[in-house]
Amino acid sequence: MLEQGHNPILILASLAIALMAGFTGLSLTQGASAMEIWRRKIVVAMSAVALGSGIWSMHFVAMLGLRLPVPFFYDALTTMISAFVAILLTGLALLVVHFGERTPQRIALAGVFTGAGISAMHYIGMSGIQTVRPVYSTFGIGLAIASALVLCVASFWISYGHRESRNILLGTIGFGISVVAVHYIAMAGTGFVVVEGVEHTGYWLSNEALAFGVTFSSFIISAAFLLVGVTFAARIAQGPGDTPQGGTTPMQNAAPIAPPPPATSNIPFEKDGRTHFVPDDEVFAVRAEGRYTIVYHKTGRLFCPWSISEFEKRGVSQNLIKCHRSYLVNPKRVSSFERKKDNGVCHFEPGAPLDMLPVSRSYLKEIRDRLGV
Repeated sequence: MLEQGHNPILILASLAIALMAGFTGLSLTQGASAMEIWRRKIVVAMSAVALGSGIWSMHFVAMLGLRLPVPFFYDALTTMISAFVAILLTGLALLVVHFGERTPQRIALAGVFTGAGISAMHYIGMSGIQTVRPVYSTFGIGLAIASALVLCVASFWISYGHRESRNILLGTIGFGISVVAVHYIAMAGTGFVVVEGVEHTGYWLSNEALAFGVTFSSFIISAAFLLVGVTFAARIAQGPGDTPQGGTTPMQNAAPIAPPPPATSNIPFEKDGRTHFVPDDEVFAVRAEGRYTIVYHKTGRLFCPWSISEFEKRGVSQNLIKCHRSYLVNPKRVSSFERKKDNGVCHFEPGAPLDMLPVSRSYLKEIRDRLGV
């Protein structure tokens, strides 16, 4: 086996690339589920390219830091295929969570696809090495793949359990750590031997040529990270319930006794470039989606420009009450209630736009009182 080492600066650079790519891909899709289908497809495709190319760039930045006592090269076609595989599998993961109902099973499946993409990209990329041959241990392969699956499932659980800014930042850290950890865990279980008499077929990439391509992709990822980061920071600074500059807080302007909310009210939703309205007594529930919300109506899922905080601030009506930090529910539309230890579940009649809705412990008493149970 050949002696090997790694450049510590490039190890840190590979981590930075993974984090920037993860942030770009995960934050780009914030609110994507509420978009029109064609826009959602574009956003998901862009996010897949960001995540997949980030996995590829991280791997080869780290490989540029690999030190062996003999020169080695990469097969260009295999190297390109490894990038496409990473983009394809991360794209499949994003399709799972952004098209169709987002259930715990689908979130976990998306994590599995991403973990498979990281593992496949690594070992396909390693198979392209020429003049030396990687030798793997069974334990090293098993540990690398298991780490990829566990860490990626955890990352997607954090990112997609709630699509809030904090979750996206934590999910970014999880994604970055998973990509880097899988690579170096795999490399720890890999040795290299010299291959004598290798015939030069196809196009080979030297470390210098590969460095050019990796530098270009890293520059694109960094630029996308800065562009997305500006929008993300502005979104956090603005917040759903910010006080206008130079003004007073809502509590300072509030009357001593707030008037009761109206019996019914109209809720806006956007479709086909227009703002429409629907009576809130026809609404089954409202779900937070970043700075916006999804309104569940008998006609389907409607995109509402209000946030959950905006609903609460306006005191829309007596029909919608909070049952969870991310949900409002119309008790009149609930067909049954299920108590589960210290929380609960609201169920809706067959044919409703959703089957069930969680009720957290802090809102359990109010929901039970409104339902009369």
